[in-house]
Amino acid sequence: MSEDYSSMPLSMERMHKLAHAVLSETGKVLVGLRDEVRLILSSMIVGGHVLLEGVPGVAKTTMAKAVASALNLKYRRIQFTPDLLPADIIGTMIYDPKTGEFRLRKGPIFANIVLADEINRASPRTQSALLEAMQERQVTIEGNTLKLPEPFIVIATQNPIELEGTFPLPEAQIDRFLMKIEIGYPGRNETKEILKRLRIIEEWPIRPVAGAEDILAARDIVWSIHVEESVMDYIVSIVEETRRHPAVRLGGSPRAAIALLQVARALAVMDGRDYVIPDDVKKAALPVLVHRLILRPEAELEGVTPRSVVSDILKKIPVP
Repeated sequence: MSEDYSSMPLSMERMHKLAHAVLSETGKVLVGLRDEVRLILSSMIVGGHVLLEGVPGVAKTTMAKAVASALNLKYRRIQFTPDLLPADIIGTMIYDPKTGEFRLRKGPIFANIVLADEINRASPRTQSALLEAMQERQVTIEGNTLKLPEPFIVIATQNPIELEGTFPLPEAQIDRFLMKIEIGYPGRNETKEILKRLRIIEEWPIRPVAGAEDILAARDIVWSIHVEESVMDYIVSIVEETRRHPAVRLGGSPRAAIALLQVARALAVMDGRDYVIPDDVKKAALPVLVHRLILRPEAELEGVTPRSVVSDILKKIPVP
């Protein structure tokens, strides 16, 4: 029989056990993606949005659905296409012939976890409608301002290879995502395990082990996580170095430093600690910074990537 966490008082221990339970449940259908799920959970805890990048078939959609199932949250998937309109996302007013009046029809944005599948296939206008909702956490339909549910997180996916018929997100819009998680191919053993579990995955055995109230409670706990002055300096040094690195044209902003701090705190919560350690910062650095760096053209021609720049910076900055 599974343990009931709902009666446990709000505490670090409860959050640690809940995080472990969610990872265990999602692990029933996700093979080799434990670290990626941890990052998504940390993003939810601090109220940030996630950009998943990977080729088709590496479980990006399955991951979002699995997290929603384990957390018992309302989940909606929006398939982005060139003809998708803003009203298809946020909703619109429709005429009811029976009453002779217009009534509000809410769009799929009104959910706790919204999967924006292949976000770069929609027009810039439609992308902007989604990103505005992400930033403001509300939408305006025909003069009516409506709050989005809490917690609210957008998990957007994009294919890094296929560029035909796409509208790449501008850098300013990409920066609105708390983190970018790059998902590669599974290893040989992981692929074999997926094949063995295929029947189980199809049956979808994930059960809810937490709820919206737990995510919101974790957000309160995050603010109580202690960060030593030396660790704070470590975060600042990493972000400042992204601006000085010779391969970088545009480095991390103060928003990047805030994201690095908050994700590190969330990772500490999931580990059951009330303080941040340098390893938390290191684990958060790549997904938080990689999409915020704009490289110099000559560096890109030499094969330098944002990932390699962040790795180089982490090796260069002394660990407190």
